[in-house]
This record gives sequence, C-alpha cells and structure tokens, in this order.
Amino acid sequence: MNMNFTDLGLNPKLVAHLNSIGFEKATDIQQKVIQYIQTAGAPKKDLVALAQTGTGKTAAFSLPLLDQINANAKHAQALVLSPTRELCLQIQKDIEVFSKAYDGISSISLYGGTSIDKQIQGLKKGPQVIVATPGRCLDLIKRKKLKTSEITHVVFDEADEMLNMGFKPDIDAILSNINEPTIWLFSATMSKEVKKIASKYMKDAHEITAHAENSTAKNIEHHYYVVAEKQRYAALKRILDFNPNIFGLIFCRTKRDTQKTAEKLIDDGYNSAALHGDLTQHQRDSVMKSFRSRGLQILVATDVAARGIDVDKITHVINYQLPDDLETYTHRSGRTARAGQSGISIALINSREGRKIKDIERFAKTNFVKQNIPGGKEICEAQLLDLIDRIKNTQVDEKQIAPFLLTASERLNEFDSEEIIKRFFAVEFNKFLEYYKNAPDLNNIKERDSRRNDSKRGDRRDRHDRKNSYSRAKDADFDRFFIDLGGKDDINKGLLVRRLCDLTGIGSRSIGRIKIQDNFSFIDIEKKVSKKVLSKLARGFSLRNKPANIQPARS
Repeated sequence: MNMNFTDLGLNPKLVAHLNSIGFEKATDIQQKVIQYIQTAGAPKKDLVALAQTGTGKTAAFSLPLLDQINANAKHAQALVLSPTRELCLQIQKDIEVFSKAYDGISSISLYGGTSIDKQIQGLKKGPQVIVATPGRCLDLIKRKKLKTSEITHVVFDEADEMLNMGFKPDIDAILSNINEPTIWLFSATMSKEVKKIASKYMKDAHEITAHAENSTAKNIEHHYYVVAEKQRYAALKRILDFNPNIFGLIFCRTKRDTQKTAEKLIDDGYNSAALHGDLTQHQRDSVMKSFRSRGLQILVATDVAARGIDVDKITHVINYQLPDDLETYTHRSGRTARAGQSGISIALINSREGRKIKDIERFAKTNFVKQNIPGGKEICEAQLLDLIDRIKNTQVDEKQIAPFLLTASERLNEFDSEEIIKRFFAVEFNKFLEYYKNAPDLNNIKERDSRRNDSKRGDRRDRHDRKNSYSRAKDADFDRFFIDLGGKDDINKGLLVRRLCDLTGIGSRSIGRIKIQDNFSFIDIEKKVSKKVLSKLARGFSLRNKPANIQPARS
C-alpha cells in the first residue's frame, strides 16, 4: 500500500506544498527511495534505483534532493544528468515546481542546440540545482563557467540510456571534476555499463527496485494488428479514424520514417507533427509546447527524441514499427496510462513478426490481444457516435444564438426535424462515407501469397543489393570497418544499417557490403563519410543493448 508523503520524513513545508498541488500518495519508487534517503546517514550514501519510465522517478530523487540544499548558498550544490534535452527540460520544470516550497532555491537546465551564452548568464545567478545533458555540462566545466567545487550530490537519470548513447567518456570526465559526491543512479535496467559506472564511482551503493507491477502498467491494454507491409500506413489511418478522440504518440524506428509518416498524416488532414533529432531546438520546443497544451492531437516521434515526454492523458501509444529491443517497447507503452489513467498500446506487425509479440509478452509479463483492422462501416459508425456525443455535450449560449434562430427556422421550414438531422449529419459526415464507401478489407492477408511475393521481392532486392554493394566496394570508394559484435549477439544487417544511420546521420546508400560472422562483423562505408562515422562512434555505441566498438579493418 502506497504511503502519504506526510509519512516519508520530508520537510513539512515541502509536504504541504505537495498536497497543495495534488501530490498525496507516493508511488512505489518514490516511497522506497525517499524512505531510504531520509533515514539517518542515508543522504550521504550512494544509491542505485531501478524503475521503468513513468513510475515517478523525478519526484523520487528531486524531493529528498531539495531537502539537502542550502538555500542561502548561491552556488551549484546538486547536478542532475539526463540523456536528452527534452528530459533535461522536464526534470528542471518539475524541480522548479517542487522548489516553490522553499525560499531561495533555484535551478537551471543546460543542454546543447541552444545559446551557451544565455546559459552562462543563468549560471552567474547562482542556481543551486543544475540539470544538464552530459555534453553541454562538460563543455561548461571546461570553460570554467560551471563551478563544481561545492557540488555534493550527482544524480543520473536514465543512466542506461545515457550509456547507450555513448556518453560514458563525458560522464567519466564530469565525475573527475567533482570531489567524492554522493551519487544517486536511476536506471530502467542494470546493464553491464551501468554496473561498471556503479562499481567505479559508487561506494557500497544501496540498491532499490520498483516492481513493474505498478498501477500504470496494469492500466495499459496491449493490442496488435497484423498488416501487409504495403498497407501499413493505410492501417494506421484506419486506427486513427476509428479513435476520433485519440491523443497519442506514434513511434517510428528512424528519423526519416518519423518525418515521412508525420508529413503524410499532415497531408491527409490529421493534426500531427514530428519530433526527432534533426529538428532545431526551437522546433522541438514548439512541437512539445503544442503537444502538452493539446494543440496537437498526434505526435510522431523517435525513441531518443521522446525521452522526457511526460504528458498526462495520452490515450494511445502506437508502435508504427516495433522496436529492436524489448525494453524499448516497455518505455514506449509507459507513455500512456500515467497518473492512474488507462491507456492502449498498439503494435502494427507484419505476418512474420508474431514471434516478437510473444517475446514482448514474456519480457513485459503482459498479454496482447489481436485486433482486426477496422472496416469502413465500423469507422463511420465510430465517427457518427463521436459526432452525436459532441452535439450532446455542446453548451448552447441561448442569449447569443437567439437573434439567428428565426432566420434559421425560416430557411429550414421546408424540412421536418428528421430531414434536418440527416442533412446536418451529412454535412459533417460525408467525407468519411465517401472515403470508406468501397474500402477493402485490410485483414484479408493471404499468408501464402504474401510470403511468396515478399520472398520474390526480397530475392530481387537481395540480388540487386548484393550486385550494387559488390560493385560499389570494388570502386575503392569505400573503407572497411571491423565491429566486435556478430551473429551470436543477434546482430543482423538491417539492424546494423539502421543503427549506424541513426547514430551518425549518414544515408544507407553510403553503406556497402556487410559481412556478419559469429563474433564480429565487417562493414564497408563510403570514404567521403567514413571519418565522420569513426569520429562519432569512436567512444563506442550499443547494439541490442550491448556495448560495441568500431575500428578500421586490417587489410
């Protein structure tokens, strides 16, 4: 049973403020972490807390952290590191809300992609809590603008994600500038890299695990739809049309697919936008502001860009493409059903991805329900019922509408009430009736023909790709690289291409031959971009949540 914040040993002023903003009962991770930290001596002890996204981790570390701050000392005392700009902004926003319980405590967010001069000016005001991405934090330390001599606490949020994104060298450099801080590490998983950080920098760390069986997880329904590849986008549109009140997130694997899908939705009249790493910070801020205020109905995002999206009342999460990693699915689905709400997580899969659903079910300890792609009649009925509900719930301003009623009655006096209703619905509803008049059944996937056609197309593509990649490689325009993971690590060519393109920004056309052995792989990359790839990945990267290294292959 979850406890009230009153019983967790926090400052009474803070508890009163929490109650005033609707925080009464602590989540599992909040209860365990705060109780531990507030016990005698614990504020100076290191802590590892394992919990999934959406379990209330920010409050779990922010509330006891604020209790450790000296409001009279105008210098940095606590550093919170997060993997992305969005998460950095969200954490700082939450801390700002919580710190209103105290006089004199302020915070600042530091991240790349925006003016460093503005952030330097902000640091001069003496904020006690610094929330930063590793790259910008290290930059400001090197410039001697972020003073670390008085920092006593360092918090890592989403540590596993930070390490997956290649920030370990930055983290090492940051910690080397801070004298024996108390470290609180929060992560969804205890990966090998997280264990290395914990063993290297933490002393006798106390470990806390928040179980996944929290109210958020229990309130999520998991659905999947089997779609033909050519009909994936058409199926997505039908799901959106069948849920007219959707306020949702759509996840794609790559930045390119994210942008392409969002553009198609916008062209088709949906209130949608894209969120990915190629947008400027101003664009990202603008998109998130619109989504949080519900000015946007549908946000199409990559996994990395979606870190830090903490928006209540998201009704649906749609996996337009399943992620490569099982844990990523739980991160995605955790964006819905927050704060006691319910939600639906949807996966669109092709006829060969059924095994992935079974894998997710085992990993996440949940069950998926197979759904049929809605047909035209079902969609029109859903839209009609939504229209009726909107009419029933519309507030009528009798005073303002009264002057127009006589004119309207005179113009419509040739119709009886039933005819008026029919014509009114037709005005609002004809576009759906027309669009879905002869809509085919998208569930009619002939598996045998589909497999045969896919196989033929795949064989042609493979022959074409092999021919092109071999001819390109022979041009001597490519450099060959060695990667220390292979088939035994569940690495395949598609994953390798997607991951390298996402991490480095190169196009798939810049990748030539790929040869995957049991324990290692070789990949040819165009000379004109090979130095860029090597410099971006020199610190290491991850594949299937495993650390990977790339280096020039020996001739």
